[in-house]
This record gives sequence, C-alpha cells and structure tokens, in this order.
Amino acid sequence: MAKVVLITGGSRGIGAATARLCAKNGYDVAISYQSNAAAAAAVVKDIAAAGRRGFAFKGNVAREAEILALFDAVEKKLGPVWGLVNNAGITGKIGRVEDVSAATIQEVIDVNVVGALIAAREAIKRMSTKRGGKGGVIVNISSVAVTLGSPNTYVWYAAAKGAVDAMTLGLGLEVAREGIRVVGVAPGLTETELHAAGGIPDRAQKLGNQVPIGRAGKPEEIAEAILWMLSDAAGYCTATTLRVGGGR
Repeated sequence: MAKVVLITGGSRGIGAATARLCAKNGYDVAISYQSNAAAAAAVVKDIAAAGRRGFAFKGNVAREAEILALFDAVEKKLGPVWGLVNNAGITGKIGRVEDVSAATIQEVIDVNVVGALIAAREAIKRMSTKRGGKGGVIVNISSVAVTLGSPNTYVWYAAAKGAVDAMTLGLGLEVAREGIRVVGVAPGLTETELHAAGGIPDRAQKLGNQVPIGRAGKPEEIAEAILWMLSDAAGYCTATTLRVGGGR
C-alpha cells in the first residue's frame, strides 16, 4: 500500500502543486478544500492520472468538527494518514494593524494556528508509535513573513505564522521518539492566489524584483521542498523549518 498524504488547502497554489507532486512520487493523496469544488476535482483528476488514489473533502479547518470528519473520511477512503501537510492558510485583506478588524485577526488565527494544531493533534493520534501507529511526518507551512514582520501588509498573518514555527519546534521535540518528524517549510513571495484574496492580485509580479534572486517563487518550487521534507532523505530533520524565500 502506498503511503497516504493529507494536504489541507490542497485545491490551490502550493497545496495543489504539492498534491500533484506527491502523486507523481508514489503517494496516495487526500486534499481538503473550503469552497472551490471544481479546482479540487481537477487536482484529484491529476492525482489519478499519475496512477495514484486521490480524494477531496470539503471542510473548514477552522472548525474542529470538520477536521475530525476530514481525518475519518480520509481513513475510510484511502487508509491511515502517514503524512500531513498543514497548508491551509489565509491572510485577510492587506493593510495596517490600525485598520484590521478583530474578526479578521480571529479568522487568521483560527485557520493558520488553531486549525493546524488540531490537525496535527489528530495526525499524532494515528501516527504515534506510542499509541500503536507506524510513525509519519507533519509538514507545517510557515512563511518568511515571520522574520520580515510584514509591516503595512499583514502583521497579524506574520504573527500567526510565528506561532506555527513555535508549534513545529515544540511538537517536533515532543514526538521525536514516537516515530514522527515535525518540520516546516517557510515560503517567500510566491505566485499564488493568496495575493488576490488579500486584495492585490499582481503583488507577486510587482514585488518580485525586490527578492534577492530577482523574482517571485513558483508553487512547484515550494512543493519540491515539501516533498523533500516528507521523504526519507530528510530523515534526520525534525523540529526545524526550511526557508525557501529566494534569499529573503
């Protein structure tokens, strides 16, 4: 049986690129999505074209009940989750802290931090050798915003991803003797739909020349880093986050 990788927010951007790459490299892949059923179906179709089993589940990772339903559905459809990619994330509209609503801050924290923690909790219950599991890997998607701070853009998102980095470190140490590696990947400026959701669709193109390497990254480049972190080649990596930011 192929190993099963679950990617939250897998219908678009980095998540979709990771799903397709994982399938090409022999994994069965489940994705969650919140609203774009057509995009999710396209990803599942590509997974099948690569000769692997795919499954898409509609759910909101900010809600515990839906995360529980997600894991149960994936297990019934594909089998036990071996790899979790905590990719689902939102920024809210780009702006300054003085203008952001409490509702936006709460939503960003709920999706990026609370959802990731609960998903990791459920993965550990199934993976931990201490609990009868066979081990596994959790990859948390962070951001270079953690160290850049994202002033005038979305300080609240940078703060949320800082919490994700702390989670990667602490959880990685907590379960290191239970057959589970917990690692992170921190993308820099990347060509994804995240910018349109924030209100500036062409942000990656406009700011690409500010990146030392001279351009924005592509989702497929970030996916390659995630795939490596999932693989045995990264077997000595845990409680650490890999920066993939073009020099930023």
